[in-house]
Amino acid sequence: MFKYFLKGDSILNDKFMSQLESLHIQLDKNQIEKFHRYYELMIEWNKVMNLTGITDYEEVKEKHFVDSLSITRTMALSSIKSVIDIGTGAGFPGIPLKIAFPHLKIVLLDSLQKRVHFLNKVIEEIELYDIVALHGRAEDYARNPEYREQFDLCVSRAVANLSVLSEYCIPYVKVGGIFIAYKSGNIQDELEQSEMAVKVLGGTIENVEKFNLPQSEIERSLISIKKKKNTGKKYPRKAGLPGKNPIGI
Repeated sequence: MFKYFLKGDSILNDKFMSQLESLHIQLDKNQIEKFHRYYELMIEWNKVMNLTGITDYEEVKEKHFVDSLSITRTMALSSIKSVIDIGTGAGFPGIPLKIAFPHLKIVLLDSLQKRVHFLNKVIEEIELYDIVALHGRAEDYARNPEYREQFDLCVSRAVANLSVLSEYCIPYVKVGGIFIAYKSGNIQDELEQSEMAVKVLGGTIENVEKFNLPQSEIERSLISIKKKKNTGKKYPRKAGLPGKNPIGI
C-alpha cells in the first residue's frame, strides 16, 4: 500500500490509494501533493464562492477525485493526447485527469469568470503545464476553428440532459475521437431520448459503463460516444437554444 506524509502531517489515506489501484492508477509523491494542495485551494476559495457542496476531505477524494478518474474503466488514456472539459466547474474531471496523466493537453471551459480565476490559480499553484482555463459558453467556442473538432476526447460532468450535453460537446471532438459523459442515477430514458441528437451531431453511442465507485455504493455511469463524421455547421445552435429546444426531444 501507498502512504505519504503531506504538509501539516496530513496523510492521504490508504483507502484513496486503494481505490485508485482498483482503477489501475498509481501516483507518485509529487502527484499526491498536487491533489492535496488542490483540495486546500478549493476549500479556501469555497469560502467566498460556490465551488462545491462537498468539503470533507474524504468525500472530496471519493466523490470528486476518484470519480473523475473512473474514466479509466472505459478507456485507456495512454493513447489520448488532447482533452477538453466542458462545464468544468471547480475543475472536474479535467484537473484530476491532468494530475494523474501529465501527458494530456487539457482545455478547461467554464461559463463563470470567477471559477476560471480559481482554475488559473490552481494551475499556477500546483505547477500544471499544457493546461488552460477558458471563460465562455460551449456554444461559442465550438464555432472557433481553433477548438472545433480538434480534440481526441471531450469529457463533461455537467448535469445537463444528454441530448443537450451532446450538442455542447460533440462539435469539439475530431472524427474518430470520443465524448464521455459522466452520469449518475437512472439514465435509461435519457439515453433513449439522446439517440437522435447523437446521430445528428455525427456520433454514435458505443458503450455505457455502469458501476459503483471503488469500495463504495455510489452508482455512476460513463457514456462513451464515438465521433463518426463531422458535425454539421449549424451545430451547436446559438447560445440558449440547445437547452430550450433539445434535438430530438
